[in-house]
Amino acid sequence: MEFLIVTGLSGAGKSRAVNALEDIGFFCADNIPPKIIPTFYELSQQAKGALSHVAVVTDVRGGDMFSSLIETLNTMIKENKDYKILFLDAKDYILVNRFKETRRKHPLAENCLGSLEQAVKLERDVLKPVKERADYIIDTSFLSPAQLKERISSLFLGDASDALMIHCVSFGFKYGIPQESDLVFDVRCLPNPFYIEKLKGLTGLDEPVRDYVMKWDQTKGFVQRCFDLVDYMIPLYCDEGKSQLVIAIGCTGGHHRSVTLTQLLYSHLLERGLRASVSHRDIQKQ
Repeated sequence: MEFLIVTGLSGAGKSRAVNALEDIGFFCADNIPPKIIPTFYELSQQAKGALSHVAVVTDVRGGDMFSSLIETLNTMIKENKDYKILFLDAKDYILVNRFKETRRKHPLAENCLGSLEQAVKLERDVLKPVKERADYIIDTSFLSPAQLKERISSLFLGDASDALMIHCVSFGFKYGIPQESDLVFDVRCLPNPFYIEKLKGLTGLDEPVRDYVMKWDQTKGFVQRCFDLVDYMIPLYCDEGKSQLVIAIGCTGGHHRSVTLTQLLYSHLLERGLRASVSHRDIQKQ
């Protein structure tokens, strides 16, 4: 049985993540108090295969009951109840704006005299120990609902595997570094197709841009050294027992150089027989 505990910041997209999980066959239960999770685990096991993929959501909506989560997780480890943790995160100002747009009340607003900013900060402090134990972290700050669904599907679709899942993501530094990144490579030092008029409106997925980016000795040298480093580090992450590795490659706007090189890295990992996925976070931004 694959048992997933979903948690994270309020407004970070847990509901959308659960919808995506249900779409790929997970049985999902929302707003479960931590102390009930082991019992829910046992009941799911007793279903004898009927519930092979189970996800439960627990977060600060549970109030004081949520404080027992770490203790519950430790107990489950001692009882050999296998689980993974999916943590949904987003930048503070993004979370504040989402609550303002929807006019929803933050679960911790009353603890902070109605201040959204303080409520988000308090929740982040409360969740810090859980985030540190998370197997999967997804930063939804700049992800569309479709992109989030794609990330969820790439992580959990089909039979679960203990093998490391490597996600390659391109981004633009002008929009911020993906918070969930484990490795970040800055390729703004490489020749930029943006200044070539006929290439400016294209992306790194287009052949003319790829040819331009890859024709330079600087780029070829970067690719060789970057791939050698990644190849060296992947077994180390596997030995550590890491479930997800996020490799981010950034250029200025996330349209050209980072897209080409991220796509190239993704192909390289697949050729090595590794589990990998790819996304281009900022490719549609103007």
